[in-house]
Amino acid sequence: MKILITAFCMLLFSTSKGQTDSIPTLKSILIEQLKSTHGTEEWFVPVNIAVEGLTAEQANWSDKSENHSIAQLLTHLNFWNKQSLDKFKGLKPAAFNGNNKETFTKVTNTSWAAAVKEFDDIMTEWETLIAASDDAKLKQWYSTIAHIGSHNAYHTGQIIYIRKMKGWWNPDKGVK
Repeated sequence: MKILITAFCMLLFSTSKGQTDSIPTLKSILIEQLKSTHGTEEWFVPVNIAVEGLTAEQANWSDKSENHSIAQLLTHLNFWNKQSLDKFKGLKPAAFNGNNKETFTKVTNTSWAAAVKEFDDIMTEWETLIAASDDAKLKQWYSTIAHIGSHNAYHTGQIIYIRKMKGWWNPDKGVK
């Protein structure tokens, strides 16, 4: 298994960075994954850019079906990213009754700005803590951290789709 992970890392690093002179670490890969869904634009648009410039009214727009609004998607990401962050830090996470639908909430003008800031704060803390973590802790958490990045990317695609559909997306930001 270790050989497969090392081979994957070498392939990933050589294809994503155009170099093969050093082998990335688990830590560097996890940080890179989180940064690419947080605020560093690489292969796709990160959340910070995807929500940039939206008003609370736009963020709350919904097609009145079971589909989520942009605000609901962001508050859902904040809930789960914070739950995992608290567990990673050894803290007791916020109470949760098990109904995932309750993690998708609407916002006000004030709470929209706070939700955007909260996402940035949570992800910045994740990146900082991973950078300071030892390999033993990262080995216990690598799957969860990788899934956080995938989950963020998945919902970012939904956010951009809504913005494009409503004419609220500037294609110069990365998605034509």
